[in-house]
Amino acid sequence: MRIDLASAPGTPEHPNEDWVSAAVPASGGGGVLVALDGVTPPRGEYGCVHGVPWFTARLGGRLTELSGSRRDMRLDLVLAQAIRDTADAHRDSCDLSHIRTPQATVVLVRWDEAYVEHLVLSDSVLLLQSPAGEVTAVLDGRLDRLPPEVLRSHAATDALRNAYEAENGFYTAAADPAAAGRAVTGRTPRERVRAVAALTDGASRWTETFREGDWADCMAVLRKEGAESLIGRVRTLESDPTRPPGRWKRHDDASAVYAEL
Repeated sequence: MRIDLASAPGTPEHPNEDWVSAAVPASGGGGVLVALDGVTPPRGEYGCVHGVPWFTARLGGRLTELSGSRRDMRLDLVLAQAIRDTADAHRDSCDLSHIRTPQATVVLVRWDEAYVEHLVLSDSVLLLQSPAGEVTAVLDGRLDRLPPEVLRSHAATDALRNAYEAENGFYTAAADPAAAGRAVTGRTPRERVRAVAALTDGASRWTETFREGDWADCMAVLRKEGAESLIGRVRTLESDPTRPPGRWKRHDDASAVYAEL
């Protein structure tokens, strides 16, 4: 088994709000990958005294622990419990009902000898590669279906107020465990998966924004050069003024984690 991961802030002046981890249980034969992309709120609108990096570290740590130790729990239930536990950690000090309460996208992968399970919530990306080399991207496309005027105004997270009543709402992991029920989930027989990768949107823009290659090409970069090299390629493209910026930022936190099973 080979696992490789890297994470870098969008700019040195701001803390990295992404969080990635990998764990291999002591019993062997299985593992866990977690990738979170914290949602940056407008300046001064946090609703939380701790901030986004604090939130992603605690949610990510709890996800890693639960998904590895509670293999009897479905991944959506793991996410729901991790959200609940993280909310409890700052419920008394912060306004968790605030529209800008810390939140994050989620990719969670867990495998054992029989299956590879996955969960994707919001716009981070999961890649599954078959033994024959075919790469499948697992995406939660609801953010892309929000009205353009919402995205242009940076008001996407305002849609959360009505998200739980709207089938196509924009969902992230914040303070409400019910969001876990909206995640894209599934499982694949282990023998049909050679490798997996999780990318926050700062890293996936190599394919999605800059069109440097398809998902199979992106997976090949991760396999041959590593996660750090993929992020370096993105940074080079971001520095080219002739290239289009990302959805909201020219430079974004970028993280990738890759595992050969």
